[in-house]
Amino acid sequence: MTETSNIICNYIFSNWIQPYKSQRSFALDHNIEESIVRKIKNTSLNIEGSNYNIPVNTLKKICESRNIKLSEFFKLLEL
Repeated sequence: MTETSNIICNYIFSNWIQPYKSQRSFALDHNIEESIVRKIKNTSLNIEGSNYNIPVNTLKKICESRNIKLSEFFKLLEL
């Protein structure tokens, strides 16, 4: 399961957070806490001690803010 969470965090960070204005803006626009954005980023960058298992509810909030369904998101990841 951890591998799947890493894939999810990598995708979200690389494709959605990194190109964004700022981590704070991403958090506000996606209805999540900035600390969650940092957890996703740290997991994606393999920062020591970081291994965020993203909850489905958090993933759903992010996807809804981007106007995509969870099923569409998983198709993007080819999982």
